[in-house]
Amino acid sequence: MKKKLVILPLLSISLCCFSQDFIKVENQNGTVLGYSPNSGIKIITKDGLKFKDLNKNGKLDPYEDWRLPAEVRAKDLAKRMSVEQIAGLMLYSGHQTIPAKASGFGAGTYNGKSIEESGANPWNLTDEQKKILKEDNLRHILIVTVESPEVAAKWNNSMQSYAESIGLGIPGNTSSDPRHAGQVSGGVKAEFNAGGSGEISVWPDGLAMAATFDPAVMKQFGEVAAKEYRALGITTALSPQIDLGTEPRWFRISMTYGESPKLVTDMGRAYTDGFQTSTGSAEIKDGWGYNSVNAMVKHWPSGGPEEGGRDGHWAFGKFAVYPGNNFDMHLKPFTEGAFKLDGKTKEASAVMPYYTISYNQAKDGTNYANGFSKYIITDLLREKYGYDGVVCTDWMITHDEGSTPDQFRGKPWGVENMNENERHYMALMAGIDHFGGNNQVAPVIAAYQMGVKEHGKIFMRQRFEQSAVRLLKNIFRLGLFENPYLDPLQSSSTVGCPEFMQAGYNAQLKSIVMLKNKNNILPVSDKKTVYIPKIYSPATSNWWGIWGEPTLDYPVNMDIVKKYYNVTSDPTKADFAMVFVSSPHVDADGGGYSIDDRKKGGNGYVPISLQYGTYTATEGRGQSIAAGDPVIDPTITNRSYKNKTTTVNNTMDLNTILTTRKMMGDKPMIVVVNATRPMVFNEFEDKADGIIIRFGVSEQAVLDIVSGKYEPSGLLPVQMPANMATVEKQNEDVPFDMECHKDTEGNKYDFGFGLNWKGIIKDARTQRYSK
Repeated sequence: MKKKLVILPLLSISLCCFSQDFIKVENQNGTVLGYSPNSGIKIITKDGLKFKDLNKNGKLDPYEDWRLPAEVRAKDLAKRMSVEQIAGLMLYSGHQTIPAKASGFGAGTYNGKSIEESGANPWNLTDEQKKILKEDNLRHILIVTVESPEVAAKWNNSMQSYAESIGLGIPGNTSSDPRHAGQVSGGVKAEFNAGGSGEISVWPDGLAMAATFDPAVMKQFGEVAAKEYRALGITTALSPQIDLGTEPRWFRISMTYGESPKLVTDMGRAYTDGFQTSTGSAEIKDGWGYNSVNAMVKHWPSGGPEEGGRDGHWAFGKFAVYPGNNFDMHLKPFTEGAFKLDGKTKEASAVMPYYTISYNQAKDGTNYANGFSKYIITDLLREKYGYDGVVCTDWMITHDEGSTPDQFRGKPWGVENMNENERHYMALMAGIDHFGGNNQVAPVIAAYQMGVKEHGKIFMRQRFEQSAVRLLKNIFRLGLFENPYLDPLQSSSTVGCPEFMQAGYNAQLKSIVMLKNKNNILPVSDKKTVYIPKIYSPATSNWWGIWGEPTLDYPVNMDIVKKYYNVTSDPTKADFAMVFVSSPHVDADGGGYSIDDRKKGGNGYVPISLQYGTYTATEGRGQSIAAGDPVIDPTITNRSYKNKTTTVNNTMDLNTILTTRKMMGDKPMIVVVNATRPMVFNEFEDKADGIIIRFGVSEQAVLDIVSGKYEPSGLLPVQMPANMATVEKQNEDVPFDMECHKDTEGNKYDFGFGLNWKGIIKDARTQRYSK
């Protein structure tokens, strides 16, 4: 006997209004449906169970049946999608701010007006968001700043209601760059860390988390962060960044987990397990569920070995080089970590290749950027290592580059002479599923048409469906097709709750490293009088060319300091001094190129310094390993900066340290360094009685260590070089190949070094992660 399928009008179903934004429908087995009363969705009842009629055709289709496996549902839905709908699914939006700003980064309009002029609520969709969801069929949205957790939840509900009302009812998959770190690299909110809001738990990130040497802390972070992400409507994390930090000058080393292949592998595995795994009632199947967040590990096959430390966001940093023939080691955090999880989800759900050209590593003889390389994506990642998850390009690789190498524009490295449609086709045929930072569907459809012309319609339809299935599985597994809606009040109580905040703060404490403690000056447990000098910060511009103001101010919240010590502005009245500085840093682009040098007839390339004082690269390479840009600078075949001179932006930090030493006489001086990468200590270390290094964590955590409330336990996740000569001589792709600084106490600032109150730390961590 054929089973009867009934479509019930809304009023005849036992419903529970969860909020005025959506309606909740209970099933006996616990599967909860949520839908918007404004989307036109109706409920189907079959076998005594309830399902959403997402395509509004009056029958239960396999993709609507939550009893079926995610892959079965994804394959069914992919076959129902038009080419235009699949092309839209392959888009990943540019950065969205909630609410949209009136101008500049994150700008948007509401009925043609700014939010102030329109009177719109901060959770309303912008005109641009409605367009990309409906006209371009986009379903993957990258959000950055949000006004509050409540606003984020309400915006999620607005977006999901709109997506549910159109097409096949495919929900949106919202993503975020890391947003739990207390600070950002160099004080600059860059394209890859522009997220973050003030109402979320604060944890160590990158080198700070690595300094704990404890994957259990990392896994705990992942579990907490995933719950907070889901409360914000975020279901994909554009993280972790598991590039090996083998090049000390690379400014994105601050977001890595250091230079040890073993430590980075374990940290990447723990992060991914923590984010992706749901347990108990939150689990749907195979570890996936309502607390799960897709992890997009980056950057395959590692962006760490950037030549000279220059970064691939710009044309001057397009090459990753391997002078130590160490390519395979850089794959281990992926192949042995993120792709071999301890948890039931088994492997990271998505991978992002870096912008760089992995120079001379492709066996097919090509030198395309990783996102365009069939060898890197298909031959290596998919076929050799069997990865069948989503591969998403880094943002803007299909766009045109700037007119000079220093401009922050598109990053089509290796395919500069192609047009945008051709680049999409190149990436698609290399094995890419997802185009980061592209809101427009037209180039993807153009790429499909190119494929039809070359391979035929059947082949290209299969290729499109292959990507569609991968992308849809990551949405189905999280339960979004059943209920993508949030309770704003619950979101507010979850994000940044006291329990999560405390856990994050405990992890911050574990990340702080004590490098020097001459005569056991630390801890300073009594409420003594401290002198803290102000720090001069010169004007700098961000990636978008917006300049900030120079400042002369305290580098620490003095109200927090006063809870621990008496404060004086007169060094003669102080018992000790604390000097808060940042590690040597250059411009927001990470350095390595000067347009002024190019205009004067040079090649434009300059050294990146890790010391405060002016530096001349007498030991730099005479001939660069890689070079060339066929569009904007084809005549430059040597990117050497040998014998050129550079000075870091915060060179005055050194002067502050040395002057404070003179002012304090014989009284103790403690230097607290906020480091974003390795640095040279020989300019001032012998003047300091104590040195504490933090990697972006809070000032209060530092003061809890200095005052003795907690004992330091952090360890260096990277080597600290003895000088710039050893930096120039090391190989970009090789870990642990620098001469390390040796201080006045006879200690070497090597990987794994750190002090506690008793002396050098030697424990299970240092044994497991020895060089």
